Amino acid sequence: MKQRILTALQYIIFLGGGIFLIWWQFKDMTAAEKEEFYNAFTHANYWLLIPVAIMSLLSHLSRAMRWKLLMEPLGYKPALKNLFSVTMVGYLANAAVPRLGEILKCTFLARYEKLKADKLVGTILVERTFDFICYLAFIAITVLLQADVIGGAVKERFTEIANAPGMPVWVKLLLLAGILTAVVWLIRLLIKKYPQNKILLKTGGIIKGLGQGFATIKNLKKRRLFLAHTVFIWAMYLLQVYVGFSAMEGTEHLSIKAAFSVLTLATLAMIATPGGIGVFPVFVLKTLSIYHIAEELGKAFGWLIWGASTSIVIIAGFSCLLLLPYINKKKDETGQHDTQ
Repeated sequence: MKQRILTALQYIIFLGGGIFLIWWQFKDMTAAEKEEFYNAFTHANYWLLIPVAIMSLLSHLSRAMRWKLLMEPLGYKPALKNLFSVTMVGYLANAAVPRLGEILKCTFLARYEKLKADKLVGTILVERTFDFICYLAFIAITVLLQADVIGGAVKERFTEIANAPGMPVWVKLLLLAGILTAVVWLIRLLIKKYPQNKILLKTGGIIKGLGQGFATIKNLKKRRLFLAHTVFIWAMYLLQVYVGFSAMEGTEHLSIKAAFSVLTLATLAMIATPGGIGVFPVFVLKTLSIYHIAEELGKAFGWLIWGASTSIVIIAGFSCLLLLPYINKKKDETGQHDTQ
Protein backbone atom coordinates (compact mmCIF):
# COMPACT_ATOMS: atom_id res chain seq x y z
CA MET A 1 0.00 0.00 0.00
CA LYS A 2 2.81 2.36 0.97
CA GLN A 3 4.64 1.59 -2.28
CA ARG A 4 1.52 2.41 -4.32
CA ILE A 5 1.14 5.75 -2.55
CA LEU A 6 4.79 6.60 -3.23
CA THR A 7 4.38 5.64 -6.89
CA ALA A 8 1.24 7.77 -7.21
CA LEU A 9 3.02 10.71 -5.58
CA GLN A 10 5.92 10.25 -7.98
CA TYR A 11 3.61 10.44 -10.99
CA ILE A 12 1.89 13.54 -9.56
CA ILE A 13 5.24 15.25 -8.98
CA PHE A 14 6.45 14.46 -12.49
CA LEU A 15 3.15 15.58 -14.03
CA GLY A 16 3.25 18.79 -11.99
CA GLY A 17 6.82 19.37 -13.06
CA GLY A 18 5.87 18.95 -16.70
CA ILE A 19 3.00 21.42 -16.40
CA PHE A 20 5.26 23.88 -14.62
CA LEU A 21 7.91 23.67 -17.33
CA ILE A 22 5.31 24.25 -20.06
CA TRP A 23 4.07 27.28 -18.12
CA TRP A 24 7.67 28.44 -17.68
CA GLN A 25 8.27 28.29 -21.43
CA PHE A 26 5.09 30.24 -22.24
CA LYS A 27 4.90 32.76 -19.40
CA ASP A 28 7.12 35.37 -21.07
CA MET A 29 5.28 35.25 -24.40
CA THR A 30 3.12 38.22 -25.31
CA ALA A 31 -0.49 37.72 -26.44
CA ALA A 32 0.59 38.32 -30.06
CA GLU A 33 3.41 35.74 -29.78
CA LYS A 34 1.02 33.15 -28.34
CA GLU A 35 -1.39 33.75 -31.22
CA GLU A 36 1.45 33.34 -33.75
CA PHE A 37 2.51 30.15 -32.00
CA TYR A 38 -0.98 28.64 -32.15
CA ASN A 39 -1.46 29.70 -35.77
CA ALA A 40 1.82 28.05 -36.75
CA PHE A 41 0.60 24.73 -35.39
CA THR A 42 -2.92 25.15 -36.75
CA HIS A 43 -1.71 25.38 -40.36
CA ALA A 44 1.13 22.87 -40.13
CA ASN A 45 1.38 19.48 -41.84
CA TYR A 46 1.71 17.30 -38.76
CA TRP A 47 2.70 14.20 -40.71
CA LEU A 48 6.00 15.85 -41.59
CA LEU A 49 6.65 16.59 -37.93
CA ILE A 50 6.91 12.84 -37.30
CA PRO A 51 10.24 12.46 -39.17
CA VAL A 52 11.40 15.69 -37.51
CA ALA A 53 10.72 14.13 -34.10
CA ILE A 54 12.47 10.89 -35.10
CA MET A 55 15.56 12.78 -36.31
CA SER A 56 15.60 14.80 -33.10
CA LEU A 57 15.57 11.66 -30.95
CA LEU A 58 18.23 10.02 -33.15
CA SER A 59 20.51 13.04 -32.68
CA HIS A 60 20.08 12.78 -28.91
CA LEU A 61 20.81 9.03 -29.03
CA SER A 62 23.93 9.66 -31.11
CA ARG A 63 25.04 12.30 -28.61
CA ALA A 64 24.67 9.76 -25.79
CA MET A 65 26.72 7.21 -27.75
CA ARG A 66 29.40 9.83 -28.44
CA TRP A 67 29.55 10.67 -24.73
CA LYS A 68 30.10 6.99 -23.99
CA LEU A 69 33.17 7.02 -26.25
CA LEU A 70 34.63 9.83 -24.12
CA MET A 71 34.24 7.69 -21.01
CA GLU A 72 36.06 4.65 -22.36
CA PRO A 73 39.58 6.00 -21.63
CA LEU A 74 38.44 6.44 -18.01
CA GLY A 75 37.48 2.77 -17.84
CA TYR A 76 33.76 3.54 -17.66
CA LYS A 77 31.22 1.49 -19.63
CA PRO A 78 27.76 2.77 -18.63
CA ALA A 79 24.60 1.27 -20.11
CA LEU A 80 23.36 3.12 -23.20
CA LYS A 81 19.81 3.23 -21.79
CA ASN A 82 21.10 5.25 -18.84
CA LEU A 83 23.23 7.49 -21.03
CA PHE A 84 20.30 8.33 -23.29
CA SER A 85 17.96 8.86 -20.34
CA VAL A 86 20.26 11.27 -18.48
CA THR A 87 20.98 13.09 -21.75
CA MET A 88 17.26 13.79 -22.17
CA VAL A 89 16.94 14.78 -18.51
CA GLY A 90 19.81 17.20 -19.10
CA TYR A 91 18.05 18.81 -22.05
CA LEU A 92 14.90 19.06 -19.95
CA ALA A 93 16.73 20.90 -17.17
CA ASN A 94 18.46 23.22 -19.65
CA ALA A 95 15.04 24.27 -20.96
CA ALA A 96 14.46 25.96 -17.60
CA VAL A 97 17.93 26.86 -16.29
CA PRO A 98 20.95 27.13 -18.64
CA ARG A 99 23.73 24.62 -17.90
CA LEU A 100 21.81 22.98 -15.05
CA GLY A 101 21.37 20.00 -17.33
CA GLU A 102 25.12 19.37 -17.52
CA ILE A 103 25.28 19.05 -13.74
CA LEU A 104 22.21 16.81 -13.55
CA LYS A 105 23.53 14.53 -16.32
CA CYS A 106 26.67 13.82 -14.33
CA THR A 107 24.80 13.51 -11.02
CA PHE A 108 22.19 11.06 -12.35
CA LEU A 109 24.68 8.94 -14.28
CA ALA A 110 27.06 8.82 -11.31
CA ARG A 111 24.17 7.70 -9.13
CA TYR A 112 22.83 4.93 -11.35
CA GLU A 113 26.16 3.68 -12.70
CA LYS A 114 28.24 4.23 -9.54
CA LEU A 115 30.75 6.47 -11.30
CA LYS A 116 32.72 9.51 -10.15
CA ALA A 117 30.84 12.69 -11.05
CA ASP A 118 33.97 14.88 -11.10
CA LYS A 119 35.47 12.86 -13.95
CA LEU A 120 32.17 12.96 -15.83
CA VAL A 121 32.15 16.77 -15.62
CA GLY A 122 35.50 16.74 -17.42
CA THR A 123 34.05 14.73 -20.31
CA ILE A 124 31.09 17.16 -20.52
CA LEU A 125 33.48 20.10 -20.81
CA VAL A 126 35.40 18.28 -23.54
CA GLU A 127 32.16 17.60 -25.41
CA ARG A 128 30.96 21.21 -25.14
CA THR A 129 34.33 22.57 -26.27
CA PHE A 130 34.29 20.25 -29.27
CA ASP A 131 30.69 21.24 -30.07
CA PHE A 132 31.66 24.90 -30.05
CA ILE A 133 34.50 24.24 -32.50
CA CYS A 134 32.07 22.29 -34.71
CA TYR A 135 29.61 25.15 -34.58
CA LEU A 136 32.26 27.60 -35.75
CA ALA A 137 33.07 25.22 -38.60
CA PHE A 138 29.35 25.01 -39.45
CA ILE A 139 29.17 28.80 -39.60
CA ALA A 140 32.15 28.86 -41.95
CA ILE A 141 30.52 26.27 -44.23
CA THR A 142 27.27 28.25 -44.26
CA VAL A 143 29.01 31.47 -45.22
CA LEU A 144 31.10 29.75 -47.90
CA LEU A 145 28.02 28.15 -49.46
CA GLN A 146 26.24 31.49 -49.83
CA ALA A 147 28.54 34.28 -48.76
CA ASP A 148 26.61 36.87 -50.77
CA VAL A 149 23.32 35.98 -49.07
CA ILE A 150 24.01 35.04 -45.49
CA GLY A 151 27.43 36.48 -44.66
CA GLY A 152 26.10 39.89 -43.64
CA ALA A 153 23.26 38.39 -41.58
CA VAL A 154 25.63 36.16 -39.59
CA LYS A 155 27.84 39.13 -38.85
CA GLU A 156 24.82 41.20 -37.79
CA ARG A 157 23.52 38.54 -35.36
CA PHE A 158 26.94 38.06 -33.78
CA THR A 159 27.25 41.82 -33.45
CA GLU A 160 23.90 41.95 -31.64
CA ILE A 161 25.07 39.41 -29.07
CA ALA A 162 28.51 40.95 -28.72
CA ASN A 163 27.04 44.43 -28.19
CA ALA A 164 24.45 43.33 -25.65
CA PRO A 165 24.27 45.45 -22.45
CA GLY A 166 27.15 44.82 -20.07
CA MET A 167 30.73 43.79 -20.69
CA PRO A 168 31.82 42.63 -24.17
CA VAL A 169 31.85 38.85 -24.57
CA TRP A 170 35.62 38.66 -25.04
CA VAL A 171 36.19 40.57 -21.78
CA LYS A 172 33.88 38.18 -19.92
CA LEU A 173 35.74 35.17 -21.33
CA LEU A 174 39.14 36.57 -20.36
CA LEU A 175 37.87 37.48 -16.91
CA LEU A 176 36.40 34.00 -16.41
CA ALA A 177 39.65 32.34 -17.54
CA GLY A 178 41.64 34.54 -15.16
CA ILE A 179 39.35 33.78 -12.21
CA LEU A 180 39.45 30.02 -12.87
CA THR A 181 43.25 30.06 -13.12
CA ALA A 182 43.53 32.02 -9.86
CA VAL A 183 41.10 29.66 -8.06
CA VAL A 184 42.98 26.53 -9.19
CA TRP A 185 46.30 28.05 -8.15
CA LEU A 186 44.89 29.06 -4.73
CA ILE A 187 43.39 25.62 -4.07
CA ARG A 188 46.66 23.89 -4.91
CA LEU A 189 48.51 26.24 -2.58
CA LEU A 190 46.04 25.56 0.25
CA ILE A 191 46.22 21.78 -0.28
CA LYS A 192 50.01 21.91 0.15
CA LYS A 193 49.61 23.95 3.32
CA TYR A 194 46.70 21.94 4.76
CA PRO A 195 47.07 18.44 3.26
CA GLN A 196 44.58 16.79 5.68
CA ASN A 197 41.68 19.20 5.12
CA LYS A 198 38.73 17.13 3.79
CA ILE A 199 37.06 20.01 1.92
CA LEU A 200 40.30 20.95 0.17
CA LEU A 201 41.02 17.31 -0.70
CA LYS A 202 37.52 16.96 -2.18
CA THR A 203 37.96 20.15 -4.20
CA GLY A 204 41.37 18.98 -5.38
CA GLY A 205 39.79 15.70 -6.48
CA ILE A 206 37.26 17.62 -8.58
CA ILE A 207 40.02 19.62 -10.29
CA LYS A 208 41.96 16.39 -10.93
CA GLY A 209 38.83 14.80 -12.35
CA LEU A 210 38.38 17.72 -14.74
CA GLY A 211 41.95 17.27 -15.93
CA GLN A 212 41.38 13.56 -16.49
CA GLY A 213 38.21 14.38 -18.39
CA PHE A 214 40.11 16.61 -20.81
CA ALA A 215 42.81 13.94 -21.17
CA THR A 216 40.23 11.53 -22.59
CA ILE A 217 40.29 13.22 -26.00
CA LYS A 218 44.01 12.44 -26.29
CA ASN A 219 43.49 8.80 -25.31
CA LEU A 220 40.35 8.31 -27.39
CA LYS A 221 40.65 5.00 -29.27
CA LYS A 222 37.64 5.36 -31.58
CA ARG A 223 38.26 8.86 -32.95
CA ARG A 224 36.69 8.14 -36.34
CA LEU A 225 33.53 6.89 -34.67
CA PHE A 226 33.53 9.98 -32.45
CA LEU A 227 33.74 12.22 -35.53
CA ALA A 228 31.09 10.14 -37.33
CA HIS A 229 28.67 10.71 -34.45
CA THR A 230 29.46 14.42 -34.54
CA VAL A 231 28.69 14.64 -38.27
CA PHE A 232 25.51 12.61 -37.78
CA ILE A 233 24.30 14.87 -34.95
CA TRP A 234 24.70 18.03 -37.03
CA ALA A 235 23.21 16.33 -40.09
CA MET A 236 20.09 15.49 -38.06
CA TYR A 237 19.85 19.08 -36.84
CA LEU A 238 20.10 20.32 -40.42
CA LEU A 239 17.56 17.85 -41.83
CA GLN A 240 15.04 18.72 -39.11
CA VAL A 241 14.98 22.29 -40.43
CA TYR A 242 14.97 21.22 -44.09
CA VAL A 243 12.10 18.73 -43.65
CA GLY A 244 10.34 21.29 -41.48
CA PHE A 245 10.24 23.69 -44.45
CA SER A 246 7.80 21.33 -46.16
CA ALA A 247 5.47 21.34 -43.16
CA MET A 248 4.25 24.88 -43.91
CA GLU A 249 2.90 26.52 -47.02
CA GLY A 250 5.21 29.27 -48.16
CA THR A 251 8.46 27.68 -46.96
CA GLU A 252 8.32 24.34 -48.81
CA HIS A 253 10.35 25.74 -51.72
CA LEU A 254 13.36 26.67 -49.57
CA SER A 255 16.60 24.80 -50.26
CA ILE A 256 19.10 23.01 -48.02
CA LYS A 257 21.22 26.17 -48.14
CA ALA A 258 18.44 28.06 -46.39
CA ALA A 259 18.35 25.29 -43.79
CA PHE A 260 22.08 25.86 -43.18
CA SER A 261 21.37 29.54 -42.59
CA VAL A 262 18.43 28.96 -40.26
CA LEU A 263 20.32 26.41 -38.18
CA THR A 264 23.39 28.63 -37.94
CA LEU A 265 21.51 31.65 -36.62
CA ALA A 266 18.84 29.80 -34.63
CA THR A 267 21.58 28.03 -32.66
CA LEU A 268 22.63 31.45 -31.39
CA ALA A 269 19.12 31.86 -29.99
CA MET A 270 19.48 28.60 -28.06
CA ILE A 271 22.70 29.98 -26.58
CA ALA A 272 21.20 33.38 -25.76
CA THR A 273 18.18 32.20 -23.70
CA PRO A 274 17.04 28.98 -21.94
CA GLY A 275 15.66 26.75 -24.68
CA GLY A 276 15.66 29.71 -27.10
CA ILE A 277 12.39 30.98 -25.56
CA GLY A 278 11.20 34.17 -27.30
CA VAL A 279 14.42 34.67 -29.27
CA PHE A 280 14.38 31.56 -31.48
CA PRO A 281 11.41 32.62 -33.69
CA VAL A 282 12.82 36.14 -34.07
CA PHE A 283 16.18 34.85 -35.28
CA VAL A 284 14.42 32.46 -37.67
CA LEU A 285 12.19 35.18 -39.15
CA LYS A 286 15.19 37.49 -39.66
CA THR A 287 17.05 34.68 -41.40
CA LEU A 288 14.12 33.74 -43.64
CA SER A 289 13.54 37.39 -44.55
CA ILE A 290 16.82 37.15 -46.47
CA TYR A 291 15.07 34.60 -48.70
CA HIS A 292 12.08 36.95 -49.17
CA ILE A 293 9.80 35.11 -46.72
CA ALA A 294 7.20 37.39 -45.09
CA GLU A 295 7.90 38.17 -41.43
CA GLU A 296 4.62 36.64 -40.24
CA LEU A 297 5.35 33.37 -42.04
CA GLY A 298 9.00 33.35 -40.96
CA LYS A 299 8.08 33.82 -37.33
CA ALA A 300 5.34 31.20 -37.54
CA PHE A 301 7.88 28.71 -38.90
CA GLY A 302 10.23 29.63 -36.05
CA TRP A 303 7.48 28.92 -33.52
CA LEU A 304 6.70 25.63 -35.28
CA ILE A 305 10.28 24.33 -35.11
CA TRP A 306 10.81 25.64 -31.59
CA GLY A 307 7.50 24.17 -30.40
CA ALA A 308 8.23 20.77 -31.95
CA SER A 309 11.76 20.51 -30.53
CA THR A 310 10.69 21.80 -27.10
CA SER A 311 7.77 19.35 -26.97
CA ILE A 312 10.12 16.45 -27.76
CA VAL A 313 12.50 17.51 -24.98
CA ILE A 314 9.68 17.89 -22.43
CA ILE A 315 7.95 14.60 -23.30
CA ALA A 316 11.11 12.50 -23.68
CA GLY A 317 12.87 14.21 -20.78
CA PHE A 318 10.09 13.59 -18.29
CA SER A 319 9.54 10.06 -19.59
CA CYS A 320 13.22 9.26 -19.03
CA LEU A 321 13.18 10.92 -15.61
CA LEU A 322 10.22 8.76 -14.67
CA LEU A 323 11.69 5.54 -16.09
CA LEU A 324 15.25 5.86 -14.73
CA PRO A 325 14.45 4.37 -11.29
CA TYR A 326 12.57 1.46 -12.89
CA ILE A 327 15.13 0.52 -15.54
CA ASN A 328 17.77 0.46 -12.81
CA LYS A 329 15.62 -1.26 -10.17
CA LYS A 330 17.02 -4.73 -10.82
CA LYS A 331 20.54 -3.35 -10.90
CA ASP A 332 20.05 -1.64 -7.53
CA GLU A 333 18.64 -4.83 -6.01
CA THR A 334 21.49 -7.06 -7.19
CA GLY A 335 24.20 -4.46 -6.70
CA GLN A 336 25.61 -5.27 -10.16
CA HIS A 337 26.70 -2.51 -12.53
CA ASP A 338 27.84 -2.41 -16.13
CA THR A 339 30.95 -0.44 -15.31
CA GLN A 340 34.56 -1.10 -14.72
